[in-house]
Amino acid sequence: MTPNTRRLHDAIALAIATCTAASFSAQAQEAETTTLDRIEVTGSRIRQVDVENAAPVLTITRADIEKQGFQSIADILQNISATGAPAISRAMPLTAGENVGGQFIDMRNLGTTRTLVLVNGKRLGISTGGLQDISLVPTAAVERIEVLKDGASSIYGSDAIAGVINIITRSNFEGATAQAYYGQYGEGDGETTRADFVMGFTGDRGSLTAAVEYRKEEEVMSADREYSAYPQGQWHPTRGWTTVSQWGVINLPTALGGNRVLNAGADWRNINNFHAQDCDTGAVSPTTPPACRYTNGAGATADKSNTNLQTHLRTPLESRALFVDGIFDINDHVRFRGNMMYSQRDAERQVAGYPFQSAAFGISMAANSYYNPVGTHHGFATPQAVNFWRRTWEIPRVDKPTSTTWRFAAGLEGSFEVGERLFDWDASYLYNNNKVAQENYGNLNLARVAQAVGPSFLNAAGQVQCGTAAAPIPLANCVPWNPYIPFGRAGDGGLTDNKALTDFLFQALNSSGETETTVFGANLSGSLFTLPGGDLGFAVGVESRKEEGRFIPDAQAVTGNSTTLAGGPTQGSYKVDEIYAELALPVLADLPGAQELSFSVATRYSDYDTFGDTLNSKFGFKWKPIDSLLVRGTYAEGFRAPTINDLYGGGSQTFSFFTDPCDTLFGASASNPAVRARCAQDIINANTYRQLQQGFVPAGAPNAQTPVAFFSGSNPNLLPETSESKTFGLVWSPDFLEGLNVSLDWWNIRIEDTIVPDTPTQMLNDCYIQNDPVRCAQFTRDPVLGFVNNLTFNGINAGYRETEGYDLDLSYRLRTDVGTFNLMWQTTYTTKDEIKTDTNPSTLPQQLVGYATSPGFIGTFRIRSNANITWTHGAWGATWGARYYSSQKETCLSAALFPDECTDPGFIAASAAQSRPVNKVGSITFNDVEFRWNAPWNATIAIGANNVFDREGPQFYSQPSANVMYHGQYDIGRFMYMKYQQKF
Repeated sequence: MTPNTRRLHDAIALAIATCTAASFSAQAQEAETTTLDRIEVTGSRIRQVDVENAAPVLTITRADIEKQGFQSIADILQNISATGAPAISRAMPLTAGENVGGQFIDMRNLGTTRTLVLVNGKRLGISTGGLQDISLVPTAAVERIEVLKDGASSIYGSDAIAGVINIITRSNFEGATAQAYYGQYGEGDGETTRADFVMGFTGDRGSLTAAVEYRKEEEVMSADREYSAYPQGQWHPTRGWTTVSQWGVINLPTALGGNRVLNAGADWRNINNFHAQDCDTGAVSPTTPPACRYTNGAGATADKSNTNLQTHLRTPLESRALFVDGIFDINDHVRFRGNMMYSQRDAERQVAGYPFQSAAFGISMAANSYYNPVGTHHGFATPQAVNFWRRTWEIPRVDKPTSTTWRFAAGLEGSFEVGERLFDWDASYLYNNNKVAQENYGNLNLARVAQAVGPSFLNAAGQVQCGTAAAPIPLANCVPWNPYIPFGRAGDGGLTDNKALTDFLFQALNSSGETETTVFGANLSGSLFTLPGGDLGFAVGVESRKEEGRFIPDAQAVTGNSTTLAGGPTQGSYKVDEIYAELALPVLADLPGAQELSFSVATRYSDYDTFGDTLNSKFGFKWKPIDSLLVRGTYAEGFRAPTINDLYGGGSQTFSFFTDPCDTLFGASASNPAVRARCAQDIINANTYRQLQQGFVPAGAPNAQTPVAFFSGSNPNLLPETSESKTFGLVWSPDFLEGLNVSLDWWNIRIEDTIVPDTPTQMLNDCYIQNDPVRCAQFTRDPVLGFVNNLTFNGINAGYRETEGYDLDLSYRLRTDVGTFNLMWQTTYTTKDEIKTDTNPSTLPQQLVGYATSPGFIGTFRIRSNANITWTHGAWGATWGARYYSSQKETCLSAALFPDECTDPGFIAASAAQSRPVNKVGSITFNDVEFRWNAPWNATIAIGANNVFDREGPQFYSQPSANVMYHGQYDIGRFMYMKYQQKF
């Protein structure tokens, strides 16, 4: 730990050491009416005085944001109990593609593309895959965030299935505010720096508000946490190391000793100086050579690599943003409002050097390569070309994506009267442009690898040179490579300290992309006539939207001449024209048993130039039998249109993680004789078959990574997903306890014809467990070893996803002589989350609630709960709270070897695909604290800590939402911070 980080650690630790600490979660509260102005609440286009909606809406205010240690919009929203694990996160450095470096929100764990994100009621721009990157929106510009936990396609169109997040920015700001923030983990890493400045002025005719923000978050390496330092976690530090290592392996025929590794410091010219590779990874099939057999499952580290040493645990990012909002009253009835946002985000991800396996690319070391110890140069009796393995440890793989966004929204709005009725109107234009540029370094140029291990000789100057003595190749055109020289040993053609060789083998790859969103819209709202409960309100509107996008991988990736995942370009567009109508019907008011009874109805017609048209409607009601009790409910239809990538994606290679049902340890074949029999039709050694992972060694855990790339592509015939969502709830504010508000809402969402990325696990399960011959024809296996060697999977419309549960929100304000206390408690209890991804009527759905992962999917916590207490007294304030994640189940690492880590070895699920030995992993609560002082010079000073007790979550071998044996949603250590805010 550096001296400056040690001082920060000591200073903050001393300040909070004597205090009980807990977490601050985003405060979700019912919005309070402060004026009688008509406003528009997220989920409705009708302006009204009453902010209570038929659908549950949570509000995170500016004050809430400033009273916590989470500084990005993504981190703030991730602490809402209704959010799940996003498909792409900073805990997943192995993720590749267009969206690397972005931050996304996934409500109800239904997928990031099923949550709609708005800025001031207008869509945030999307990637070609339909993802909305909220890291591009500066926190400094936010006035409040409204979270609609209900479907709203009838109001906003596509994607509003799981909910809507509306980020409302500052306007009419008067004065100036500057803020500085610095924090770091107790280990002295992950430093976060944030600075922002907001200023504005208002006049008789309008206002101008500007916010500028800079944020930088440093990396955290997997090696710097005990739970992530090893491939299979801290309890098994010698298991799961990869045999494709930095030591280099020569692949000899079995008669010559099989895979061999050069002895330390030995002469590589003599094959007798190579020893048999220790390939014990801890869980290997008895059919492998004796040197690879495990004895106690502990594994061994000799001749292998621990890739976690070079891999990020949290990827770094740096962002700069500017937001400007302007309002100008043209006259008493017409107003202009426009805002502009510029944002640039630089990110980075690092994973271990490439695990090069020459046979996978059809490359072998030539018999007449000077560096071939069994070739023609060193007296070997039967010279031959050979295959080899070498992880390029000297050059880790690094991606550096830069995303630049320009967003411009402008419109006219106003009002007019007809008779005694007031009508509001607006006409607007939105343009959002996002450009992404990605630089990748650390992948090998395959053509140059073939040259480097091709013919070479020792020239007259004593230097190894490509080609032959009769036909030499100049050093400028080719540098020979000796892959058997290990990392750290210089000379003899190795990679260490050999700039000429690394420059020759490794090339920077550059990919680029651009998406554009263009929207024209107009709305009219007002009231038509009076009903017994009040005025009948309405809103109607039209919208025309065009989405255009492209992502072009580097030419080396397109041609397949690089070890980076091959992929084709994605390019396309679609256009949609829409019209909607909404009614608010107040039927009764101020009557016994009906202080209020009102209904709402909305419908939206959408016409796409890709698949056709769709009509979606919504119905809601509010009933107050007494003033203190509100009964509410909704029924909504929704849809999600296929994205540009869904329809026009160029496809790409991917080293998929999957579980082979034919695996006799982790697959269904271990306990299901029928599956074993079907596997025997395709696999010679079905009774002893083990799935092969990276390095072509048996998988050490379920959900292992394939050693050969599969291919994932698009489908131009996709149709939209359709959904139905229902809510029913109670809101209670008892008269006898002033300041208490309690809401309980039941919710259910069912999505049909889901657009799912078909997965290798699902395809294999359908073939061998469901006995579906169509699926069996979609992949092939190696005829000798039996591993899946060719598989292509695309997006498909298949099956359904249904989730159900309850949201409990409680707030209580208590004023005392020693200060004011505010209690906020927010809990989501999920009773059902099931998914079916095929059209086979006999297939049972998979259950996701309570599982860390299920074959091919991230599971759902049954309970997520956040509670906090905020105390204020004069110039002082503090916040105390807790964030709770319930227990989950995952596949046992090995029921036979580690029975103490397998609570239910005979677990039988309703779906055969989920029957397997499982282990229950315990719950975890993270605690946060913040202390604040409002200084007399109009400043606020705060110190605090997230996860102040430095709790570690349980270990997960299935790696949910992460690339290490830890959950990607969990805190990775105690994070301490300081804040200073100055108002002018």
